[in-house]
This record gives sequence, C-alpha cells and structure tokens, in this order.
Amino acid sequence: MIEFVFMLTHHDRTVDRPLDVYRGIRGCGLRYVGFKDIGASPAELREVCDQAHADGLEVMLEVVSTTREDELRSIAAAAEIGVDWVLGGTHPRDGLEVLAGSKARYCPFPGTIVGHPSVLHGEIAEIAESARSITALDGVYGLDLLAYRHPTADVAELTRAVVQASAGPVIAAGSVASAEQIATLDAAGAWGFTIGGAIFEGRLPGGPAIDGQIRAVLAAASGEPAG
Repeated sequence: MIEFVFMLTHHDRTVDRPLDVYRGIRGCGLRYVGFKDIGASPAELREVCDQAHADGLEVMLEVVSTTREDELRSIAAAAEIGVDWVLGGTHPRDGLEVLAGSKARYCPFPGTIVGHPSVLHGEIAEIAESARSITALDGVYGLDLLAYRHPTADVAELTRAVVQASAGPVIAAGSVASAEQIATLDAAGAWGFTIGGAIFEGRLPGGPAIDGQIRAVLAAASGEPAG
C-alpha cells in the first residue's frame, strides 16, 4: 500500500488558516499531513503540528524556498516546529548540519529543481545518480521526488529509476490528481505521494468536500474502490 500525505497547500504555498482546514478533516483516516515553508508563519505551523500529533498523525514540512539562505532558515524552523519529516530542499549537506540533533526524517529533492512552484529538470539517469549520492549521505532518510513535475520524462520510468537508486523511501510530490497517477506511482515503487492543490480545487472523486476527496484518495492508495 502506498502512503498518502495530505498537504495543506495550494500553488506550493500553505493555505490560509491551516489549523482551521486541518480541524475540518480530522477523523478522515489520515496518517500523514503536511505543509510548505511558504505561506504561513512558524507559529501557525506549530499549531497544526501540535494538533496533528495529538491526533496521532505524523507531520511533514516541505521546503520549496528558492535560495540557500531561505531553505536553511526553513529547515531550522522545521526542527523548532517539531515536524516528523523535512521534505525538499536542494542543499542536503547544509541541511544535515542544520538538522543535527533533530529526530526529523530528512528527504531532500533529487535532480535539478527550478523555480517556484518547483519543477524538476535533468535526464532520468542524472536524477537517479543524484538520488544515489544524496541518500548515501549519513542522516538522509529518503527523497522527495517531483515525479509529475518533469516536463518530458515518463513518470513510471523516472520513479522506478529513482526508487532503485535510492537507499531510502521515495515520496512523489506535486501535481498528483487522479487514481491512475496514484497507481502508476505505486507500481513504480514509490513509498508515498502528496496531494494538496488538486483537492483544494475539487478535482478528486468525493468532491467538492475536502474530507470526501481525502477518503477517496485513501481508498485509491489502498487499492480499494472509493465508497
């Protein structure tokens, strides 16, 4: 079974009033919830993190800042917020230094990342080699792969290559909006995937309600038809 991470995000930013949104989807059966380092204050994110932890969920912060300084500042904030996973970022050696002593699982981006919203570039072999070298670093837990944000690569081939090269789990992040895409990632060996914007836009079965779409995605991730 592939894991689903519901992101409280839209257009690569944390949504407004994320705690209110989170409170509206409690009890949906989620195991993981996440947010970005852009669009909400650390205090707001800490509130979400504390509530999610109280509900038994694990929490992920995805770093999408485009400068090294902002990225490392966000990673430091993630450690202070108390998230369980830190995803993204493009400076893994520096990120490891910032996270020293933290229990957070660190999963940087492999490949070449451009812009915001983030886009993945590079040949599949290059991205796989990046995956291999990053996960060889002591302290890196896995990878945050922008599988559906590569302009030309076959997603199944790309994901499979990165999974095979990686020494840890691979989370497919960004632009997932259908059961077919979820099945493709599952078959390619991804540990999990994130969805945020597609749910806020009501593009998944079970909509337009957010909780209905979450339940439908969880069903798709488990291989069961949506009820």
